[in-house]
Amino acid sequence: MGNDSQALSGSSAWVDHIPVTWFEPQERRERQQLILFLPPFSATKELMVPYLQDLAGAGYVALSLDPWQHGERGTESRPEIQQRVFGNFRRYMWPLPGQTTLDVLRVIDWAIATLHVEPQIVIGGLSMGGDIAVAAPGLDQRIERVAAVIATPDWLRPGMQDLTHPGTLLPPGEPDAYARFFYDHLNPLTHLERFAHGPEIHFLCGEQDTHVPSDGALRFQKALRETYPSAGERVQVTLLPGLGHLDFMKPDAWLSGMAYPGLMCADLAAGRAQSSNQVQDLGVESASGGLCALLCSCFAPLSRYV
Repeated sequence: MGNDSQALSGSSAWVDHIPVTWFEPQERRERQQLILFLPPFSATKELMVPYLQDLAGAGYVALSLDPWQHGERGTESRPEIQQRVFGNFRRYMWPLPGQTTLDVLRVIDWAIATLHVEPQIVIGGLSMGGDIAVAAPGLDQRIERVAAVIATPDWLRPGMQDLTHPGTLLPPGEPDAYARFFYDHLNPLTHLERFAHGPEIHFLCGEQDTHVPSDGALRFQKALRETYPSAGERVQVTLLPGLGHLDFMKPDAWLSGMAYPGLMCADLAAGRAQSSNQVQDLGVESASGGLCALLCSCFAPLSRYV
């Protein structure tokens, strides 16, 4: 992460029941672009601070929030929530991205009114945070671009293996009525019609990830291309060779992957990716360029904002 951006100080607030933290660029611009970047399961918004600082250093208003039952609105330790959720995945996991996806809509409303950002939103996240980022544009068409890192649009997660015991399938569990509600109403793969408007969605997956297998992203891309061809062409899936799920918890491991041959080429970004020189022109430093490039220049030229 960039040293200059780490000098930026952030702000925090409660948006109704939702704790948020955000960083703003040092120079206030007439038109401000909001980027949300969401944490993985059992992590908090504080884990996202280095990412938010880098994004703010590149000229964006960068915001994260504590997912439902996490951080300032959680009551369990990290081992406790992990044990509970993986003990009955569908019952205890589905409400987490479900409720947090709804929270994202409220936070966007607040950010537009309070931080005076433009109503064209970019969102990304790691693992569960990426699941939320994918689900959100199915409910809110203000979200135009998504970067989903080691995430899935299929909340069933077939083939999900235990992170601590590779090769061991995790039992899916059984949802109760409350959990089932969120799956029935928000699961992206079973609600393709909500993505017919064509938000730009880029999945960044680890080729060796057996906890959140990349086939969910590939099946979503295929199904959307078959059902809504124009929208489906706006879904991109990139596999980073040799990386498993936990490798993405170390930023240098996957951000360096943004320099892999072809990742920034025009065909991956539907012909609209910026060149590396253009990315530098946007103020993205090499240490943080991977995330900024993924969230910004991979999808569309956002130079009108920075």
